[in-house]
Amino acid sequence: MKDLDAITELLYGEGIAMLGHNVSDEEATALAQRRFGHAPYCLVRQWIWIDLVMPPSLLEALEREARLPVMLYAHEVVLDSQGRLKQGDWVRTTPMVSFSDGFCFQTRNTVYVLLGNGVRKSAELATVVKVF
Repeated sequence: MKDLDAITELLYGEGIAMLGHNVSDEEATALAQRRFGHAPYCLVRQWIWIDLVMPPSLLEALEREARLPVMLYAHEVVLDSQGRLKQGDWVRTTPMVSFSDGFCFQTRNTVYVLLGNGVRKSAELATVVKVF
């Protein structure tokens, strides 16, 4: 029951409000293409910025790979430039490599453009892995 409570809290509980980019889907697409060229990108809404709580050994491993202990979950994919995800799908990212412009969340393989408002939360890595 403890796992279910943690998962429910992560997906639907309150968090710290964060602002994404407030532009139309078309404007966001043009921005991503202009800013990131041919890099894969994904426009998302209803997103959750997850600060990962993890053992020091895993944190050190992430740091060695130049990644940060942050993942993103989005309830709604708007557009995936590579067609891996359909509109309306959910997505969970791999750990973040960088964050720029206040709305561009980059992983090793994809730039996620955060549209609209989202929330920031902390969660155990084990919980995040169990959810998805």
